[in-house]
Amino acid sequence: MTSDFTPFLTREYRIEWGHCDPAGIVYAPRFLEMFGESTIILFEQALGVRKRDMLKERGVVGYPMVDLSAKFVRPAAYGDVVTLEAAAPDFGNSSFTIAHRLLKDGELCVSGVEKRVWTVADASRTGGMKAERVPDAVRNAFA
Repeated sequence: MTSDFTPFLTREYRIEWGHCDPAGIVYAPRFLEMFGESTIILFEQALGVRKRDMLKERGVVGYPMVDLSAKFVRPAAYGDVVTLEAAAPDFGNSSFTIAHRLLKDGELCVSGVEKRVWTVADASRTGGMKAERVPDAVRNAFA
């Protein structure tokens, strides 16, 4: 994660016991769940519509993750109140990348980058999906 990270979304989050391993520190995959939820909130706020409604209105199957990286710097533990930040998406054609950070007391605990693909139903295959260009209206919501 570079130092020029600019958050588009910032939210406070309380670490619950269910996020933690027996030692009381956050189990690494839980951070990725938190980042995934931030992605949903990011799109909901930018587009002004809940994800389930956006998917229905735009005929989108979803935006599955196709690549992921994370860097774990320091632990977070049960009861910590942390700050989750997500940058605006960096759009390709049908894909987009979102950078995330989790901070505790202003210090970086975890940074992550997820790449997702805008998908629509593929009528040529039962239950299939295919990548499609991210609509300009979606791109413009983050401008």
